[in-house]
This record gives sequence, C-alpha cells and structure tokens, in this order.
Amino acid sequence: MNEKTFDDAGKRVFFLYPHSVIEDKIVSVIIRGEFEVYLVYDKAKTVSLMKKFPGSILFINIDRELQEEDWEKYITSIRNSEGTADTQIGILSYNEDKDLSKKYLMDIGIQCGFVRLKLGVEESSKILLKTLIATEARGKRKYVRARCDKLSNVSFNIQNGGGRYTGSIIDISVAGMACTFSNSAHYSPGDRIKDIQLVLKGKRVSVSGILAGKRDTDGSDLYVIMFTEPISGESKDKIHDFIHLALQENISRLMNVL
Repeated sequence: MNEKTFDDAGKRVFFLYPHSVIEDKIVSVIIRGEFEVYLVYDKAKTVSLMKKFPGSILFINIDRELQEEDWEKYITSIRNSEGTADTQIGILSYNEDKDLSKKYLMDIGIQCGFVRLKLGVEESSKILLKTLIATEARGKRKYVRARCDKLSNVSFNIQNGGGRYTGSIIDISVAGMACTFSNSAHYSPGDRIKDIQLVLKGKRVSVSGILAGKRDTDGSDLYVIMFTEPISGESKDKIHDFIHLALQENISRLMNVL
C-alpha cells in the first residue's frame, strides 16, 4: 500500500470489531461507493495503524470487547494523543441511549457521528455514505485501486487470434489494471484488447480494454489497461469484492508485523 497524501489517495476507512451486519451487508455497499475499507479486530494494533496512516476514519463498535467507560477512555486517548489526534472517529451501536450518543458527540467530540444500527441496513448505509462523502474520504480519486502482486491465484489471460497471452495483475480497480505479461506481448498504446479473462482468487471475470500505457520497470514492461464499457454489473461486483479481499489481506499482513 502506498502511503499517499489524503487528497490524492483519499482516506482509509477502518471498522474496529465490526458488527455482523457491517461485515455481511453494509461493507459491500461502501466498497461499491469507491471507498477504501478495512475490517480490524485488534484495538491495540489499530492505534498503531492510526499512527501509520494519519487522517484515517475509524468506526468503532462499542457493543463488544470493552465496557462503555473503557471505550470512552480508549477513544479519548486517540483523540488526545499526538500521533492519532487527526483520526476521525465514528461510533456504531445498537444502543439507543440518547445521553450516550450526546456524550460521544458533544463531550468527547467525535467527528463521524453516532450511528444507531437499529435503523436498519438501508438507513445505516445511507448515513455512513453521507458521512464519508462529507469527510471527503474519496480524495481526488474516482476509483479504489488494490495492489495484488503479493496475492496468490490472481492472474489474467488474453486470447488473440491463434495466440494466448498470460500475465500477473499488479493492481486493479473497476476502471482498469496495471499488469505484466509472462510471455512477449505485441501490444502498443492505443491498441484495443478483447476477451481479457481475469482470474481473481478463483473467480473469473471477462472484460475488454484498451492499452493506455507501457513503461519499463526494473527491466520488465509494465502495461496499463483501461477497461472499456460496458462492464456488466456482475463483473463490477466481482472486481469490487476482490478489491476488498486484496485490501484486507494487505492490511492483515501489515498488522502481523506491528
């Protein structure tokens, strides 16, 4: 993961101890809104992540792991510590106590709201999306791109007349991918490429594209292919789901060394 500026790359969105409804339903909605989302399950290492990725957005499930007063101390510490003070915090809970939400919003001063999940999946999703838009979490990017060169079972192949090209995907979004070819490819910028088969952790996705660029990196050619419309809704869903999987694997790998 490249540590870029917020404006260029947007903000990373973390869910600490996410509720099952977040994991199973709401995260996919947020991903399809082109936000960079991670699920994390270790409160201590999450603080280290906030230091590594300043300006991130952190939604915390206060319904588990700690007692309410301990969550208050944890969140206040993040808000007041020099290395994490620019973290933008939101609360997720099934608790409908108005005094509790007032304490977090007014006294502690969280910036990303107190979301009552009893409102339901649709309403909670709308609130979270509005919050992420208001905080300009996308930055200047239109699409979330995931690096996947360290992942297994990720590749592509192209049928071209009587020939067949194969290669590795370096990173990908629903708009296109950067890749390398395993065998010599006779493509030049501007060439249209039909019948690209993506293999994303065992799921196959068929797309077409146009070669937007080519450059030498460490002695090998890196190609940038922009996908051309129309990409089916099903294909976009598969790519979005893979992007989340890739991001999650990358953050898990990082947390293992924190």
